[in-house]
Amino acid sequence: MVENHSVITIHMCDDDPDDQLLITDALQEARLANPIDFTSNGRELLQYLNREGDYAALEGQPLPGLILLDLNMPIMDGREVLKVLKNDEKFKSIPVIVLTTSKAEEDVARSYDMGVNSFVIKPVSFASLVEMIQSITDYWFNVVALPKVK
Repeated sequence: MVENHSVITIHMCDDDPDDQLLITDALQEARLANPIDFTSNGRELLQYLNREGDYAALEGQPLPGLILLDLNMPIMDGREVLKVLKNDEKFKSIPVIVLTTSKAEEDVARSYDMGVNSFVIKPVSFASLVEMIQSITDYWFNVVALPKVK
C-alpha cells in the first residue's frame, strides 16, 4: 500500500542545529506539510526508533517514513548507525538518505555498501536546498511505493 505523503514523518539525524533549522525552513518554503523531527546523533536516533529513554512516550506512534542522516556526528556517527539500521528487521525498510557535506568517494561507496538508499551532498545555497528537498520528497513520497511504516 502506498501511503499518502502528507502523513509520512521525516526524521533528520544531524548534530548541527543550523542544518536542522535550514531543513525545516526548506520544507516550509517547498510547501510540504510532512512533519519532521530530529535527533543529534546515532545513539539518539536508535533510542527514538526503538521508543526508548527520552522517546518512550512515542511508543505506538508510527516510525518515520524517511530518514535524513548526517555522517559526521559525535557519540555514534552516521556510518555506525546506518550499519545497525540496515541490519535490523524493524528498520531496514525505512529509506535512509545520507545528507552530508562529505564528498569523499569512500563515504559514497561505503554508504551504498551498507544499504543507504541515496547519498546527497548538502547544497550550499538555501534555494538549492529547497530544490533538493522538493526533489527528494517528490521522489520518495509521490513516485516510489513505500512499505507502510508501523
